[in-house]
Amino acid sequence: MSELLQQIQQVLGERYLVEGELGRGGMAFVFLARDRRYERRVAIKVLDPEIATAVGAERFLREIRITAQLQHPHIVPLLDSGEAGNLLYAVMPFIEGESLRDRLMARSRLPTAEAVSIACEVSDALDYAHGRGVIHRDVKPENILISNGHAVVADFGVARAIGLAGGATLTGVGFPIGTAAYMSPEQATAAAPVDGRSDVYSLGCVLYEMLAGRMAFSGPNLRSVLTQQLTADPPLIHISRPDVPATIIAIVRRCLQKQP
Repeated sequence: MSELLQQIQQVLGERYLVEGELGRGGMAFVFLARDRRYERRVAIKVLDPEIATAVGAERFLREIRITAQLQHPHIVPLLDSGEAGNLLYAVMPFIEGESLRDRLMARSRLPTAEAVSIACEVSDALDYAHGRGVIHRDVKPENILISNGHAVVADFGVARAIGLAGGATLTGVGFPIGTAAYMSPEQATAAAPVDGRSDVYSLGCVLYEMLAGRMAFSGPNLRSVLTQQLTADPPLIHISRPDVPATIIAIVRRCLQKQP
């Protein structure tokens, strides 16, 4: 049993029965648990301790409180959050299904109709959140879950808190290259305030990947990817996918404008 899992069981065991680890990324660990109070399965997302220090408990809990107000069929709701010991955590329903990243790893690229359907549902969720002044800041396949044939967006509060901590701060503790592939130019430079257009750009990167079977921007290191986000256009979709309608390609191109 990992030291982190033992710590979680120790500090949260009265409320949650932690059953095991579901996965991990560059910034957080996700554990499957049972909510003892309501007898339901939940996913507990715990920030990596170094990331938690960079983000800070006050910022994390403030952003969680803001995004806990979001209620939308394509947004994973937040059930609980807190600070326990030196851990920062958020609790969400356990979603049966798979992440979009899992689906892309298994199938590389998706049929056009399926990709567009997923993008539309994610767009609906983002539009709802933007209308309430909430920006996600980390739209990527890992944060899009597919359940019962529909897409739901996860990590609104966690992603906001990490994003507001600032890329430069987090680079020093291992900012993940996977996120950089979906960052808007304004996120990459921190030169302008981030608004809903940044999420639209990230969704454009996701839609491109679903159609083309490859990331719009990739490279051997963080600097290479961020440079492409600022200066390069992705390879043309129709070269590998001549079946994708021109109207869909135009939508992707518009989403990926460097200066929307």
